[in-house]
Amino acid sequence: MENLTNLGRIREIMDRFGFTFSKSLGQNFIINPSVCPRIAEMGGAGPDTGVLEIGAGFGVLTHELALRARKVVVVELDSRLLPVLEYTLAEHQNITVLNQDILKVDLPALLKKEFAGMEVVICANLPYYITSPILMTLLESRLPVKAITVMVQKEAGERLCAPMPSRACGAVTAAVRYYSEPRMLFPVSRGSFYPAPNVDSVVVRLDVKDKLPLEGEEERQLFRVVRAAFGQRRKTLVNTLAAGLKIPKEQAAAAIAASGLKPAARPEELSLEQFITLSRQVSHSSPE
Repeated sequence: MENLTNLGRIREIMDRFGFTFSKSLGQNFIINPSVCPRIAEMGGAGPDTGVLEIGAGFGVLTHELALRARKVVVVELDSRLLPVLEYTLAEHQNITVLNQDILKVDLPALLKKEFAGMEVVICANLPYYITSPILMTLLESRLPVKAITVMVQKEAGERLCAPMPSRACGAVTAAVRYYSEPRMLFPVSRGSFYPAPNVDSVVVRLDVKDKLPLEGEEERQLFRVVRAAFGQRRKTLVNTLAAGLKIPKEQAAAAIAASGLKPAARPEELSLEQFITLSRQVSHSSPE
């Protein structure tokens, strides 16, 4: 179906199906016709590729993905959109729409069932309020996917792609850099959406790493340390680790010293490798 980014066409479809936008679901649909083709191309959709899309809206990105990929599976939470998508995507035979919550789906089983023998990429236009939980679910599941390409609010995208160390980095930055290689693809202005949000967006691609530096308890300990470190950004590592991990300050100070860090170091001054070293030292250190 053509003109899915045309505002008059969108309103016509809304009237046909009695659809209204849900603020609680953060629904802002794309009306800039140049955005979705770029996401589909730069996100890695190809003739031998399977694409998992999270949230379809009226199917603007889904349409572009289906033109390029072997198969597209959409996980859409809003059941009101199912008849809309059946209508707007009727020309495509390679799309499966699932009315489910992406945070409750058995993702490894879904990928195995739907994309057997295919290279898989993930694409999504994520509402701000759910960006981090969805990304963490995707990354922590260690799915056999090549890349995750998401459109997020600008501030969130900058945090995801921030270098480490830097003032812009946070706990989510460390997690994203642990599991993937992030890069900013292109900006998307607020006028590219209907209804227009109050902020601009960016498209970010996370190239998922094949091998990770830690496993099991070491990995869990790393993220406990990262979350504790960034829990109170204005404080030094000694204080944030002691408070967040519920350990004596002497133990936190010993771990920091053993890691070769300054006593007054702050979390945004550490690289991911330094966090890994610190995590190991926290486990091994004890108060004097």
